[in-house]
Amino acid sequence: MTYLANLNDLEFNLFEFLDISKILALTPYADHSVDMYKMVLSEALKFTKDTLGPLNPVGDKQGTKLENGMVKVPDGFKEAFHTYAQNGFIGMDVNPEWGGQGLPLFITAACCEFFSGANYSFFMYPGLTRGSAHLIETFGTQALARKFCHKMYAGEYSGTMCLTEPQAGSGLGDIKTSATPQEDGTYLIRGNKIFISGGDQNMTDNIIHLVLARVVGDAQGTKGISLFAVPKIWVNEDGSLDKPNDVSCVNVEHKMGIKASATCSLNFGEKGTCRGYLVGEQSKGMSYMFQMMNEARIMVGVQGMAIASSVYLNALNYARDRTQGGNTIVNHPDVRRNLMYMKAISEGLRAMLMEAAFMGDVAKYSNDAAQKAKAQNRIDLLTPVYKAYSSDMGFKATEIAMQVYGGYGYISEYPIEQYMRDAKIASLYEGTNGIQALDLLARKLPSKNGEMFRELYEEISAFASSLSTTPELEKAGKALKEANDTLGSVVMKFAEWGMGGDRITPQLGATPFLEICGHVVVTYVLLRQAVVCLKKTGPAYTAKIQTALFFVDEFLPLVRARAKSIINGSKIPMDVEF
Repeated sequence: MTYLANLNDLEFNLFEFLDISKILALTPYADHSVDMYKMVLSEALKFTKDTLGPLNPVGDKQGTKLENGMVKVPDGFKEAFHTYAQNGFIGMDVNPEWGGQGLPLFITAACCEFFSGANYSFFMYPGLTRGSAHLIETFGTQALARKFCHKMYAGEYSGTMCLTEPQAGSGLGDIKTSATPQEDGTYLIRGNKIFISGGDQNMTDNIIHLVLARVVGDAQGTKGISLFAVPKIWVNEDGSLDKPNDVSCVNVEHKMGIKASATCSLNFGEKGTCRGYLVGEQSKGMSYMFQMMNEARIMVGVQGMAIASSVYLNALNYARDRTQGGNTIVNHPDVRRNLMYMKAISEGLRAMLMEAAFMGDVAKYSNDAAQKAKAQNRIDLLTPVYKAYSSDMGFKATEIAMQVYGGYGYISEYPIEQYMRDAKIASLYEGTNGIQALDLLARKLPSKNGEMFRELYEEISAFASSLSTTPELEKAGKALKEANDTLGSVVMKFAEWGMGGDRITPQLGATPFLEICGHVVVTYVLLRQAVVCLKKTGPAYTAKIQTALFFVDEFLPLVRARAKSIINGSKIPMDVEF
C-alpha cells in the first residue's frame, strides 16, 4: 500500500501557523532549526512510505499468532521495529541522557501522524514502549531507569501498560492483582490482566510490563493501587538476562481491526515466582499511570486525525480517477461535498492537535510562568476533547471515504475498509469516549473554580469579536461568537443542575457537550489559520481559508441544536424500561 501524506498542510501548521520562534527560544531546543526539523520529517516520511505503508495490508491479513506460549508478529514487523528503533523514532522527544533525540513534542506528534496513518497496528508497539519507558524515567528511581530505559528506547526491550482485568475495566479501583513485598525490595506479583496491547511478541529480547497492583494490606479502591515494573525475563544487575519471570501469555484476542497488534491476556505469578519493582511511591500508581494515559490520549487523537487524513487523500485520488457518466466522479457535487467534509475534518483535527503538542513543549520548558501555566491549563482542559472528538471524527471520515468509493470501498482490495476497522478502536481504548466526556464534565470544567474553561471561553470570544474588522471572515466570526456563547450557556446549565444536586442530567448531556466543544475549538483554530492565510497568496492558502469557512457552515450550526437538546434536560433514557 502506498501511504499518502499531506506534508504541505503539516508543514504549514508547524512552520507558518505555530510560532516556531517560541520553540527555538526554549532552552532544550536552542541549537535546533527549522531545517533540522524538516530533515527529521523527511526521514520519517521516507521510512513510512518505504517500510510501514507496504506492511499495513500484510499485517492485516496475517495478524498475530500465539505459538508455544509466544506471540508471532506478521512478516516484516520485527525488521521494521528494529529499523524504527535504530532511526531513533521510539524516543524522539526523550532526553538524550536516556537515549532519546531530544526533539520537541510537536515534531514527534507530526512524525507520529505518518507512522500511525500508514500502519496503525505497528505503531502501537513502539508507542507503548515510549510511554512506559518515559513513565519509569519520570517516576522510578535512577537505578530502575538505568536498568530499563536505554534498552527500551533503543528497541531492545518493549513496554506495555497493564491496567484492565476481567472484572475491572474503567473501574480500576476493582483490580485484584496483588503485590507482596520481599526482603530484597522486590515484590511478588500475582494476578491476571486482559486487553494488553503488545503483551507479547517475538520482536524484542524482553518486555517490561507496567502493572497496576495492590500491595497486600493497602486500601481498597484506587487510593491503594501501586505501580510495578515487571519484566518478562528477569534482568540481572549487570544487565544480562536471567530466567523467565513467571509472566505468561494465555490468549491473543481476535479483533475487528488492528489485527497485527497483539492484544493479550497475561497471567502474572501463576507459579508464584513473578517479581516486580515498585515504581515511585506506594499507593500512587494511579496518579503515575494517568501521566502516561494523558500523553497516550493526545496520541490517540493524533491516530484519529492520521486516519482521517489517509482516507481523505485516498478517496481524493480515487475520485480523480474513477469515471461515471463520462465524467470523473470528483466533479459530482455530492462527491465534492464528501471530499470537502473529510478535508475539513482532517485539517481541523491536525490544526488542533499540532497546537496541543506545541503547547506541551511550552508547558514543559517555558521560562515564562504565566505562559507555562496557560499552556498546561489548556492541555488539561482539552485532553478529553483531543482524544474523543478526534477519534470519533476520524472514524466518521472513514465512513465518508467509503461513500466516495461506493461498493469498492467495502472490498478489501481497497484500503478504506481496513482503515475503518482499524480506526474504531481509538474511541474505546485509553478510556472510552464516554469516560472522556464524563472527565470533561466532572473534572475539567470545575477544575480551578472553572478558571480553565473561562480562560478558553474569553480567548475565543475576544478572537471572534476581532474578526469584525476582517471583511472576509466577519460572518464567520459572528458564527463562532454565537457558538462559543452557546457553549458557555451549556456550562452554566451544568453548574445550575450541579448546585441543585442533579448529577444525572449533566451526565446525559456529557457526550453531546464534548462534541460541540470540539466543533467550537476546531473552528477557532481553523479561523486563526485563515487569518494567517489572508496575508499570503497562492491557491493553497485560498483553500485553507475555504476549509475554515466550510467548517463554520457545516459544523457550527450543530452547536445550537445539540445545546438545545442538552438544556432541555430530558431524562427519558433513565425513565424508559429496557
